[in-house]
Amino acid sequence: MRRTAALGTVCAAVALAAGCSGPPPDPDAGTNGIGRQAPDTIAAKARAAALGASSVHLSGTVVSAGATYRLDMRLKSGGGTGKVVSGARTFELLRVGSQLYVKGDAAFYSEASSGSSSAVSASASAKLEGKYVRVHSTDPSYRQLSVFTDKAAMLGSVTDLGGPARKADYRKVDGLRTVAVTTDGGSTVRVSLQGTPLPVEVDRPGNAGTLTLSEYGRDFTVTAPSAGQVLDFGTGSAATGKG
Repeated sequence: MRRTAALGTVCAAVALAAGCSGPPPDPDAGTNGIGRQAPDTIAAKARAAALGASSVHLSGTVVSAGATYRLDMRLKSGGGTGKVVSGARTFELLRVGSQLYVKGDAAFYSEASSGSSSAVSASASAKLEGKYVRVHSTDPSYRQLSVFTDKAAMLGSVTDLGGPARKADYRKVDGLRTVAVTTDGGSTVRVSLQGTPLPVEVDRPGNAGTLTLSEYGRDFTVTAPSAGQVLDFGTGSAATGKG
């Protein structure tokens, strides 16, 4: 009996030290079960859940055409609002329906008007600081700026893995259990294992940025600024050096 007890104590100690007390814990236990599905199914269901959400808070970095943008945007089908930082430039975007407004700091307007006449530059420095400038749909910058306020476009882009998926690791993101699906090209989407299987973090391929997606379905209001807050330069825009 003493020998059996001693052997039992030794085996228990070895098991604890070597982690061989039994099979590893099931990472999908107590979850929504999405991690047990095929990687392409995980990616497709997460993408569909994101696109079906009424709103989202999207923050992080995006690298596009060699430029790095830091985003902090709240988006919904009727518009979006938030801040974008690119280099020394900081500007706010507000879209209400199809109406797009931009409000920049001094560096933003200084760079935007650098190709304009000195009169326009002087006007920018005197009038634009702290004001919203309406960006008309005919302005070349409308498409470039409005995409940051477009929920369907942003979520559609960042949740598109662009190739066959494979399952990666499990870990927590802000306390939320997740499973990752990734591609050989470097796209990775982390999907919630709790509640609806929504994407909560995206690593874009080629070190093209990391984004956090949160506050799905949390409503917010987008309201057009008052007339006194808006400068309208017609079909052009002072934000792009036109007027």
